[in-house]
Amino acid sequence: MVTKCTNCPLRGLPLFLEFSQDELSFMQRFKTGEMEAEPGTHLLSQGEQSPQLFTVLTGMGLKYKMLRDGSRQVVGFVMPGDFLGLQAGVMGEMGHSVEAVTTMTLCVFNRANVWDLFSKHPTRGFDIAHLAAVEEHFLGDALATVGQRPAYEKIAWAMARFFNRALAIGQVVDNKTSLPFTQQDLADALGLSLVHTNKQLAQLRRDGILTWQKGELSVDDMDALTHMLGDDGEVQTRPLV
Repeated sequence: MVTKCTNCPLRGLPLFLEFSQDELSFMQRFKTGEMEAEPGTHLLSQGEQSPQLFTVLTGMGLKYKMLRDGSRQVVGFVMPGDFLGLQAGVMGEMGHSVEAVTTMTLCVFNRANVWDLFSKHPTRGFDIAHLAAVEEHFLGDALATVGQRPAYEKIAWAMARFFNRALAIGQVVDNKTSLPFTQQDLADALGLSLVHTNKQLAQLRRDGILTWQKGELSVDDMDALTHMLGDDGEVQTRPLV
């Protein structure tokens, strides 16, 4: 059954700003349906147009950009509440691809109706601008991390971001959360080799800070992680589209 916006399980979570009743009614009209995607499904493809926009209801995915030499740069990890396809909706085509890593449920919106969102419901249009600003903030942090942090701190930063995002959407139990990505995905995001990534994860485990094994992330010493990163591992509250 298609989830109505009034019953959306994400709405009450601390990561997301509140909806007004008018906004709820508008989003229900804006939403055209839901889609199930199996692992490996390409939701959006680099260089292509897409007639649809998506909000992730459940599941996780990967954003990546392919270079001419065949190498891959992971540019983001997709989690519940993320809004996908804005690049194609505004610029005409995607600058990166998005692939499902787990089974995903996505709310579907018609790209052709984006202008109606801005013209008839400007507060929702501002929310999309807010989301773009949050993404810009994240990419600035990511670039600073990739360019300036040592490998040990790069991985600690990424794990803290994952954990705090999972905490904000209610997916942490006993300091553990599902993290279904691979070490190669993490290495491709942080500009590290797979071997170096593995060594640094092992060192973080030996230091008693965190453990990532068999698709599960456990933060064993949050105080040490916070001391290392300050507030750089925190996530910002955002609208839910």
